[in-house]
Amino acid sequence: MSKFFRRAAISVSALALSAGAAHADFTLDILHINDLHSRIEAINSSDATCSAEQAEANECFGGVARLKTKIDERRDALTGEGANVLVLDAGDQFQGSLFYTTYKGEAEAEFMNAIGFDAMAIGNHEFDDGPEALDAFIGLVDVPLLSGNTVAAEGSLLAGKYEPYLIKELGGERIGIVSVLATDTDETSSPGDDISFEDEIEYLTGAVAELEAEGINKIILLSHVGYVRDQEIAAAVDGIDVIVGGHSHTLLSNEEGAAGAYPTMVANPSGTDVPIVQAYAYSKYLGELRVEFDDDGNVTSASGDPHLLDSSVEPDAEVAARVAELAEPIQDLMLERVSEATTAIDGSRETCRAGECEMGNLVTDAMLWQTADQGVQLVIQNGGGLRASIDEGEITMGDVLGVLPFQNTLATFQLSGAGVVAALENGLSQYEEQAGRFAQVAGMRYTFDATQPAGSRIVSVEVADGNGGFAPIDEAATYLVATNNYMRGGGDGYEMFATEGENAYDYGPGLEQVVADYLAENEPYEPFLEGRIIDANASGEAAPAEETAAPVEEEAVAPAPAEEMTAEPATEAEAPTEEPAPAAEEAMEAETPAPEAPEAAETTAPEAPATEAPAAEAPMTEEAAPSETPADMPAEMPATEEDAAETEPAPAPAPAPAPAAPAEEPAEPADTAEEAPAATPAPMAPEATEEAAPAADDAGERTHTVARGDTFWDIAEEYYGDGTLWQAIADANPSQEARDLDIGTELVIPARP
Repeated sequence: MSKFFRRAAISVSALALSAGAAHADFTLDILHINDLHSRIEAINSSDATCSAEQAEANECFGGVARLKTKIDERRDALTGEGANVLVLDAGDQFQGSLFYTTYKGEAEAEFMNAIGFDAMAIGNHEFDDGPEALDAFIGLVDVPLLSGNTVAAEGSLLAGKYEPYLIKELGGERIGIVSVLATDTDETSSPGDDISFEDEIEYLTGAVAELEAEGINKIILLSHVGYVRDQEIAAAVDGIDVIVGGHSHTLLSNEEGAAGAYPTMVANPSGTDVPIVQAYAYSKYLGELRVEFDDDGNVTSASGDPHLLDSSVEPDAEVAARVAELAEPIQDLMLERVSEATTAIDGSRETCRAGECEMGNLVTDAMLWQTADQGVQLVIQNGGGLRASIDEGEITMGDVLGVLPFQNTLATFQLSGAGVVAALENGLSQYEEQAGRFAQVAGMRYTFDATQPAGSRIVSVEVADGNGGFAPIDEAATYLVATNNYMRGGGDGYEMFATEGENAYDYGPGLEQVVADYLAENEPYEPFLEGRIIDANASGEAAPAEETAAPVEEEAVAPAPAEEMTAEPATEAEAPTEEPAPAAEEAMEAETPAPEAPEAAETTAPEAPATEAPAAEAPMTEEAAPSETPADMPAEMPATEEDAAETEPAPAPAPAPAPAAPAEEPAEPADTAEEAPAATPAPMAPEATEEAAPAADDAGERTHTVARGDTFWDIAEEYYGDGTLWQAIADANPSQEARDLDIGTELVIPARP
């Protein structure tokens, strides 16, 4: 047992002994889950949907049928002993599989009702489809939804639809259950203008006092703020007896490899220890905590551990049958073969939010490959948008959707080098919390020092120079950047993308289809790490700070047209309700061979296109959230997201520190990556060049018959030689939805504006 766990165990024992002769007159048993994220079906070791072969080999975990079995078993056993039992959900039922994409919370509500919960905290992802989806969910569930610091404006859709806290009577005692939600939910999801968030500690200080004034001396905090914030709350607010948490997907357990002890004990301002529990995510565990109180409502002992819901837990037959029935409409898509992986592709939370990860390289490379014809040079994807790993062997569309479940689209825009550096600083600003904003990248590499204050953690940023090397970023230059539409709209703190990005286009193909197409093009896919993200302290010494940009003599100009690309386009998919949208770039695929990556990152640098389209407002969605497209905007443009295994060439002017494992506090152990890069796409050249006007087509009005994969952008490029003129075609065909052009429809192509 590690020192950490020994200390925690001692703390729990000391808590029990410190009560002295106080009589433990009330015992409360809490069964709890958090962050189920629509894992209605059983999952595998990578947290993706478990295959039939894995099920046959008894390699599945969780799923709502198995969860019901275990909750029923433990609840019945405890109540049979006369125990007082609460069954709690700490939030984030929404988002994470095709069940949510297809049923938008209806399936989650049905199974919550079947299992029977006493209360649920509202999680940030419950707002992913706006207040409307949460409102519908509240109307379906028989479970009280709680969030005290989430304030709905008077007269708004959600006003009065959920409670700040719940008072539950058990065994003749009244139990207060309060709840708070992370205050950055307006950045990580889409709560809308009518929802605001009060500081958690300020709210809880008042709420606890209010409950105590009613004579309630047993108070449970059901939170969705994350493990770190839970500990801060425990240390700051008197009167909270137990914290049941979620949001950070933290595995607390008394087994080696967990992120902390179960329960973790934190002293409150009065010096009393407060037990904190959390049970990972995705229905893989059921937490069970026993808390004993004395006559005065003081906790005298707290003990327990999570149950792993593996193949030894028999799924509830009735629930399993209903899951299979709901799965029928989406099975064909889920089982569609995409590619093959030579080894497992690590997309675990603890690696992708702390340093370079294999899944981050795959997704950002796919985005760069997809947008190569446009001259995209740099890709930034939030690590929080990567939701699962992929096992070795066959890769299905279900696997890809498990990684990218949010229906995000590819977005492109122009941004200054200074803006790129600011974006990377934002990605590091909540490094200690393993926040989802951590930046995975392509076409560049960066070194950071997490010991420095937030906002000053970037040591160096380099961009691919087109000759197989890297050069310091030019903060005065303009770069063509690709990301997802959620981040482009300012999500996860990337406000500079929304306010400083120019010539933006947020309606490219869905990320999942882009990745699926890239995997198919690079089959078999070999995961790799190559030193794109370097922790300056991993070797024990912080690298000296250096300038991130080389001085330039001339003003940066807009990127030039990308007519001489060597990398191939790919397509990106939305996680559709029933079937994926057609790949927006299908017409352009496979004209040139996909670039193969040499041992470092030798690539050809395409020139970047000059664009004149006005910046489009990007909808706020989620942590890679579902897109919400304004009706007047096009949606299908070919748009523009462990240890480092090898050391890259030294950057100028000073050598970069050798890549090493990022500091992390894993929720679950991550697989170790294999060494060499496999097929990596060519990073784009960073230097802007003079604008070259595309060939204009001045012919009069014509018609075009829509083919699969067509987008307004593609059609504008075909007829006008300039994709930025797509709006003229959209205006001439008002009956056509830009995100869903009807195949076979005859479009009017007006004269070039």
